[in-house]
Amino acid sequence: MALKAKGLSKAFIWVLMGLLFLGLIGFGATNLSGNVRSVGAVGDEEIEVDAYSRALQNRVAQMQQQRGAPVSVADLQAAGIDRQILGQLVTEAALDWEAGRIGLSVGDEILAQELRRIGAFQGPDGNFDRDAYAYALQNAGLSESEFEADLRAESARSLMRAAVAAGNRMPDTYVDTIVAYAAETRDFTWAMLDEDDLQSSVPEPTEEDLQAYYEANIDSYTRPETKRITYAWLTPDMLAETVEISEERLREAYEERTSEFVLPERRMVERLVFSSEEAAAEAASRIESGEIDFEGLVEGRGLALADVDLGVVTRDDLGGAADAVFNAGTGEVAGPAPAPTGSALYRVNAQLAAQETPFEEAVPALRDSLVLDEARRVIERQAEDLDNRLAGGATLEDLAAETDMQIGEIDWAGQNGDGIAAYPAFSEAAGDMVPGDYPQIEETGDGGLFAIRVDEVLPEAPRPFDEVRDRVRTGWTRARVTEALSGRADTVADRLRSGQSFEAADLEPRTLEAVSRSTSVDALPSGAVTDIFELAEGDIAVLPGQGRVAIARLDAIVPADMDSAEAQRIADRLRQQAAGDVASQLFQALAADIQTRAGVEIDQQALNAVHSQMQ
Repeated sequence: MALKAKGLSKAFIWVLMGLLFLGLIGFGATNLSGNVRSVGAVGDEEIEVDAYSRALQNRVAQMQQQRGAPVSVADLQAAGIDRQILGQLVTEAALDWEAGRIGLSVGDEILAQELRRIGAFQGPDGNFDRDAYAYALQNAGLSESEFEADLRAESARSLMRAAVAAGNRMPDTYVDTIVAYAAETRDFTWAMLDEDDLQSSVPEPTEEDLQAYYEANIDSYTRPETKRITYAWLTPDMLAETVEISEERLREAYEERTSEFVLPERRMVERLVFSSEEAAAEAASRIESGEIDFEGLVEGRGLALADVDLGVVTRDDLGGAADAVFNAGTGEVAGPAPAPTGSALYRVNAQLAAQETPFEEAVPALRDSLVLDEARRVIERQAEDLDNRLAGGATLEDLAAETDMQIGEIDWAGQNGDGIAAYPAFSEAAGDMVPGDYPQIEETGDGGLFAIRVDEVLPEAPRPFDEVRDRVRTGWTRARVTEALSGRADTVADRLRSGQSFEAADLEPRTLEAVSRSTSVDALPSGAVTDIFELAEGDIAVLPGQGRVAIARLDAIVPADMDSAEAQRIADRLRQQAAGDVASQLFQALAADIQTRAGVEIDQQALNAVHSQMQ
């Protein structure tokens, strides 16, 4: 049981480590004045105020790091995180109460081992350092007795969790049944009919046809809730024509980037390393005699060519093997020659001559790069002024009139698009804003700036018929084509069922083998593979798509190979997932049962006091 505790308390150690580091960056425990010591209890096991406070502070710090912006207790409450934290503490208290009731604990030896494992408590030599231990706990607002009691309690809780998780192996019948279903495959033959296979073209739709199709498929032509947005933005490209780059700066950049414009002679090389020069020489002799080729040597080592590919290399990259490799021709194998870990054979796949781009030819690329870099710096210098203008009451229209920013409008419904809608930062800002919110300067992520204003939120509504007429016409035509093709496909399918071949039916069949349930066959209509799995051997199915129809015949149902690596992988994953699900449900049931037997009390006033002190 002690060994079990040793392994299972690691997760808690990291939680405690997080609290220690939290203390080191300035978040100590919150101590409330007065006699309030707990925010609740399970039985006689109290949930201490400091434990709840530290958990809240830890979550605030995590969220602030993720968002890059301040997070308040009100934000936690709005997201329900405070209740989650309290629920976790209630569960822990329930386990502590049950551990005390049944006398479950870990000894001092295990506790000492866990303390020695924690890096924050170790000195320069990697051993437990008493001073480091005391200092870390002091900064986290914990006493040694408190920390050790928490660690001992978590070890006991870990033992209880382990007891629940143990023995939840799923029956082989359950696993085998699901694996047999998931891993079986199908072999089938299919052919596709499209508009070219129609004997006559689809007639032109009337206005009544289009209107009826529009009304019958109104969901396809309904605009989602849309924000009508005015934006002002400034990108480096907008300033490119106004930025001048001197020849002196161009020459400096050319010198700085010499490695891009002056390339030495290079080779594309594969390298197969051997344990000794003798082994490499023997392999070279086998290649020279024609007994084997380079690919055969690679495959014989259980490798793929990608595993031995060095890519493009220079003489400097090859060290002592440079002369041998650079003296070999394309397709030749050089060596034995030195390698970092022994001796190797090198195959040369291509010879790349030295290449030098003169300054005059490099100028366009240099100028484009420098212009954009300078434009980004110009925008960066303007950012504070633009923000101050907005804070002072300037509108987006004012910014466009008085600065380099350009103004525009967009109807945005959460979709990515062109222009400013292509920037994730715009989508994030637009998603959070509502009419009446004040614009502020945001970064595009590529050196640009923007600010937006939501002028109006348009509710979900059908788009006017005239606005989507072309789309309706396309949809109506495609539906009529599919309908006509389905009629022909039914006739052809009947002929196939009577024994006629695909070829005799003027079809061009294709055959697929070992298709699994999860296989996606892009050439087939959506959902076709699922429908094919419902067929019996020899059955014929007509599978309509959008403007095309497939005809498929199931040739064979291939049972799962239960001994295959894929079946074993599915079985292992299924056992782990199912056992984990059962263990989670059992643990929840245990925690609920303990709380029912012990009784749970929550002091809302104490919770409110913690929240108030953290505001």
